[in-house]
Amino acid sequence: MKDYNADKIRNVAVVGHGSSGKTSLTSAFLFNAGMTSRLTKVENGNTVTDYDPDEIERSISINSAVCFLEWKGCKINFVDCPGYTNFLWDTRASLRAVDAGVVLVCGVAGIEVGTEKVWEMLKEANLPKMIIINKLDRENSNYNRTVESIHQFFGRQAVPVQLPIGAEKNFTGVVDLITKKAYVFEKDESGKFKEEEIPEDMKEEAEKKIEELTEMVAENDEKLMDKYFEKGELSTDELIEGLKKSLLSRQFFPIFIASALMNVGTQIILDGIVNFFPSPIERGEVEGKKGAMKSSLDEPFSGLVFKTISDPYTGRISLMRIFSGKVNPDASVLNSNKDFTEKLGGLFFLKGKEQIPAGQAKVGDLVATAKLKETSTGDTLCAKGASIEFHPIVFPEPSISFAIEPKTRADEDRISQAIHRIIEEDPTVRIEREPETHELIISGNGQLHVEIVTDRLKEKYNVDVDLKPPKIPYKETIKGKSDVQGKYKKQTGGRGQYGDVNIKMEPLPKGTDFEFEDKIFGGSIPRNFIPSIEKGIQEARKKGVVAGYPAVNFKVILYDGSYHDVDSSDIAFKIAASMAFKKGMKEARPTILEPIMNIEVYSPEAYMGDIMGNLNGRRGKVQGMEQKGNLRIIKAVVPMAEMLDFEPTLTSITGGRGSYLMEFSHYEEIPGQLQQKIISDAIKEGRIKPEEEEK
Repeated sequence: MKDYNADKIRNVAVVGHGSSGKTSLTSAFLFNAGMTSRLTKVENGNTVTDYDPDEIERSISINSAVCFLEWKGCKINFVDCPGYTNFLWDTRASLRAVDAGVVLVCGVAGIEVGTEKVWEMLKEANLPKMIIINKLDRENSNYNRTVESIHQFFGRQAVPVQLPIGAEKNFTGVVDLITKKAYVFEKDESGKFKEEEIPEDMKEEAEKKIEELTEMVAENDEKLMDKYFEKGELSTDELIEGLKKSLLSRQFFPIFIASALMNVGTQIILDGIVNFFPSPIERGEVEGKKGAMKSSLDEPFSGLVFKTISDPYTGRISLMRIFSGKVNPDASVLNSNKDFTEKLGGLFFLKGKEQIPAGQAKVGDLVATAKLKETSTGDTLCAKGASIEFHPIVFPEPSISFAIEPKTRADEDRISQAIHRIIEEDPTVRIEREPETHELIISGNGQLHVEIVTDRLKEKYNVDVDLKPPKIPYKETIKGKSDVQGKYKKQTGGRGQYGDVNIKMEPLPKGTDFEFEDKIFGGSIPRNFIPSIEKGIQEARKKGVVAGYPAVNFKVILYDGSYHDVDSSDIAFKIAASMAFKKGMKEARPTILEPIMNIEVYSPEAYMGDIMGNLNGRRGKVQGMEQKGNLRIIKAVVPMAEMLDFEPTLTSITGGRGSYLMEFSHYEEIPGQLQQKIISDAIKEGRIKPEEEEK
């Protein structure tokens, strides 16, 4: 493949709501550029960028995938990004690798939640963008309605540069307002078209739109404004020049049109990408932690790892965007985040899962390398001594958790290594052991996300697990005081066992856990047995008396007892202390505590009432509200037990437009009427025995 300098490279993310046609459009681009011999399709499971078995099975993009093509003397690197909310973290990471974004909007559905979210991401990343109205061949598609929807959400800065020829199944081409020509396509998906004059019945509308477009372009450039006043029009080259300048300054965003599935209009979009989007050099400097880095071949090598692919056979593959300099396939480079020297395991360009040897890689390239030892997604690699470090990629906190249970002993043995590989590939997954319940908890960005991770455990790493709702880590405490004796006396044929303790128990403030105070005077219990008494209470408090949960926020004062010169032992005093603890808990008004979570719910204003009503029904307490952009944020505290099914409920209420963050806040006493169910469940699970059995 030809070696391209940075000024002839375009790095572009293809983004949009799920099922808006991103992968189909990428397939059309690859076919038109001769990178594939046929137009591959999602429904056939043969597209270049949806190659993961889960993606093929579900017909959705789960992972960002990189591919490239050559068009009109330029190399275009595309990153086909996921659109479903559960996987937008991968889209956000991929935007760090590109210089512009193509935003797909469905010509039937218009602006959807995913469209809004990726638009906000592109704004935050300060990237130029173009909009493509796709699926104009579909029944009920409507160009004018979709443009109005775009203007409503994104403003009048979004400017049509094309008009459709025909509608729905009769959509056969485009009138291009820049070249002032019509392009009529064959109906055989070949992408072949004829360049024609604008149809007579469209001339009046086209001339009006051309004039509006020309005026907007001229307004943003003094030189072009003078030409426009002088000649009354601008040439195609002048329009392209002005549009590119306006795009780079984010003054407006062109709207193109297409049917990716029928391969109508896609070549003209490729022309637009080459003509309007910036090269890595034109993008300018990239901000780092220690100042900005100039995108130049003359600067030291630097790159950001924006994605990690974990393969069970070839190991870890790291994808990076090179922001400056050049690097060889066998180079030793510095991971500046971890101050660790890495040896590159070759360099290759990706076309989906296909690896094409790269030789030397230079500024602007999206390139992959293998088998880095310490490098993970978000890390900076640079030349030794360069001292370059880019800002890290910020990933969202998980929003939903499940317990996972290996199905067999073999699955249990394999799970540790498999989990390590999964987290390498997906930094938003959390898998950890819950110390209170001893369950293995998996957390992710939604139920679909977690299900796909567990599918991947099975398919890639041969680890089969069951998914279950996580157990709530309840705790127990006391509300009153008690003064009790614990006496253990056992006489067998030989030496017996004897331990006798008197303790007082009293509550402590929230969060103080446990205190032990030794007030033995006069030798009623020898000093060497005191540690065993404390240990006996510590072990016994791991399983409280109400429902078998750990006891917290209490103090034990050991003040008296007795011993036997021969029969007393460490184990006897441990047992006596345990007996005293159980008796003392029961007499000190024990109760159950539940974990309370801080919740932040992000939603458009229209759904606020329904969401607050739902939170109130979950025993939640709304703490306040604020605004962030077009979204409202509800802050609340809600018991963890009430939040296990909140994600699908929020999706239903908001049509997928809502999201939320959740973190632990504190423990609170459970209302009395709810404690009985927890006790009943504890008896069923065998955590405690019914009172009559204990007696």
